[in-house]
Amino acid sequence: MPLIPLHDANPRLYIRAHYVTIALVLLNAVIFVSALGLSEAQAYDAILRYAVIPARLFGEVDLPAGLAAVSAPVTLLSHQFLHGGWEHLIFNMLFLWVFGDNIEDALGHLRFVVFFVVCGAAGGLAQSLVDPGSTTPVIGASGSISGVLGAYLLLYPRARLLVLLFAFIPLRLPALLVIGTFFAQDVLWAATSSPAALSVAVWAHISGFLTGALLIVFMRNKQVVLWHRPSDPWG
Repeated sequence: MPLIPLHDANPRLYIRAHYVTIALVLLNAVIFVSALGLSEAQAYDAILRYAVIPARLFGEVDLPAGLAAVSAPVTLLSHQFLHGGWEHLIFNMLFLWVFGDNIEDALGHLRFVVFFVVCGAAGGLAQSLVDPGSTTPVIGASGSISGVLGAYLLLYPRARLLVLLFAFIPLRLPALLVIGTFFAQDVLWAATSSPAALSVAVWAHISGFLTGALLIVFMRNKQVVLWHRPSDPWG
């Protein structure tokens, strides 16, 4: 990942604390750490139970007999809280921490919960639609967080972000450039590779991003304007 966001110069205006963002970060971390105590077989069974499996979602395959599971549509929610490793978890939660509080601020706490899970469900569904026969599990909050990025881009494109370039060069860049780079990368990967050839669920990213950009137009609080330029404490 060439750009790693660390902080944004974009203070919250309408809520005192970003309770939902904090809760989502903690929930994802607790679920991941709890799963570390599972055996390899138990962890694999948990993935089968709660991940989005496109072929299962569309009724083409069933889980092994005796493996209790939530219904296939429910996995569009449950897959958002599973992660495939420390790197997957840390980067997703970092992005949620940096950008999520401002979207929670723009929506309010309860609407942010709805926004988050709808973007994630849209991401899981889109990834399944482009490869409906796939039996590869889709997991992670990337679709939800891509929705946060899509909303942030519409609301605060000129907000300045502190990022690390190639993990060690600090830069201050506008959100439009940083988020636009991530989205363009996903579009490029989607356009040049088949879903089966990619280890990243780019269609979940793209769908989540577009869903978030659409939802924020209609769900934001009345006083929140699009393309807002926040005051810059960095000068």
